[in-house]
Amino acid sequence: MTSSNHENAAGPLTRLWGKIVGFALKLKKLGKDDPRRIIHSFKMGLALTLVSIFYYFKPLYEGFGLAAMWAILTVVVVFEFTVGSTLGRGLNRMLATLTAAALGIGAHRLATLSGETGEPILIALFVFIIAGIVTFLRFIPQIKARYDYGMLIFLLTFCLISVSGYRDEEVIEMAFERLSTIVIGSCTSVIVCIFICPVWIGVDLHNQIATNIEKLGNFLEGYGEEYFKVSEEGQPRDKSSILDGYKSVLSSSSKEETMANLARWEPRHGKFRFRHPWKQYLKVGSITRQCAFKIEALNSYLISEIQSPPEVRSIIQEASTAVSSECGKALKELASALRKMTKSSAAERHIANSKDAAENLKSVIRSSLSKHDDILQIIPAGAVASLLCEVVKCTEEIADAAHKLASLAHFKNAKPKVTPEQKELPSQGIVQPVSGIDGMHHVITINEPSQSLQENRNLPPAMAPRMEV
Repeated sequence: MTSSNHENAAGPLTRLWGKIVGFALKLKKLGKDDPRRIIHSFKMGLALTLVSIFYYFKPLYEGFGLAAMWAILTVVVVFEFTVGSTLGRGLNRMLATLTAAALGIGAHRLATLSGETGEPILIALFVFIIAGIVTFLRFIPQIKARYDYGMLIFLLTFCLISVSGYRDEEVIEMAFERLSTIVIGSCTSVIVCIFICPVWIGVDLHNQIATNIEKLGNFLEGYGEEYFKVSEEGQPRDKSSILDGYKSVLSSSSKEETMANLARWEPRHGKFRFRHPWKQYLKVGSITRQCAFKIEALNSYLISEIQSPPEVRSIIQEASTAVSSECGKALKELASALRKMTKSSAAERHIANSKDAAENLKSVIRSSLSKHDDILQIIPAGAVASLLCEVVKCTEEIADAAHKLASLAHFKNAKPKVTPEQKELPSQGIVQPVSGIDGMHHVITINEPSQSLQENRNLPPAMAPRMEV
């Protein structure tokens, strides 16, 4: 009886301990996946500690009073993981507070001119008009993308200053204290975020676009082998064996747009200049996603249970494998050049090869598959061949967009790779004029290997190897 009670008591403790261990393992994995998260946590603690000085030191507290709390609240809402996010929110908050404070004071002064009866009516009218206009402006996509947070702060600050000014005559002092503490909190967040292990969202966007292109290249480079293995085995491949890294590209649109909008706030850093063409990254990403959707269609034929017979597939095997492989190599070359921020023409050769292979594939379809008796058997193979031809066009479009990005961003030219065959060979002979002979005569002395030279030493001078020109 006693042992059963101990077991019942130990059961909840064991489950609780298991949950604690599981949670600790999740935290460890979270920090291991991206160590920058750990650094960001310490940076947030440092920023909050710095602005808390307004409460710890009495002279500072007497200067700002309870308004010093706005500095702490500003750090909490402004400090973000990346520099672009922090700068965007900080500038939005400071500009919105400054503008709203000025309008709030103006509205309060105009309302006081109307007397005690008209003051609350005018203040209510101003709040109604400003709130309606600001709320409507937030529906504009361009404003919502970059200034939505600032619009909210503007509306909040205007209402606080204009409405509270009806009961508190020190409206100017209140507006100044709020503005100064918000500027202090925002500047503290920006300084800590930039100067201590900064995380640039522009760099993350750049690397993500390059990684997405590389994922498509990895899939295409291995697609031919995977697809025609199905032909040899006569059954679809296991889904776990497929290169499915491209799937993350399909849903990357909203993330890329957010990153591009925040990257515009960032100052010049590294190889990223002022007015860096962030919009061109979105164009490259959009074309990459279009290619990813075609790859998704190719993948559906790879894992489908309805397949063309092996003899039908063997007809297009060589041309299809060439198209897939060359497109994959071209995309990987583009991704590598983009990641290194260099202009490279290495992908053009693979694109040209893929075009030739696509023309060969089309001729094979016209000459062989079109003459097949059972049309239903050739439909899957024909669809795969058609999609591969479309992938060639998408690859070329990605290359054009990437080259335009390299031109707009002023990427450097890649250093040419010199093969051993291209190296300049040493001089093999000496051309000397022949004295005492009329006309254009020269003697070319050919340097021979050491063994031949040793043998020629025994020859008379007249028999030595020479050529007269």
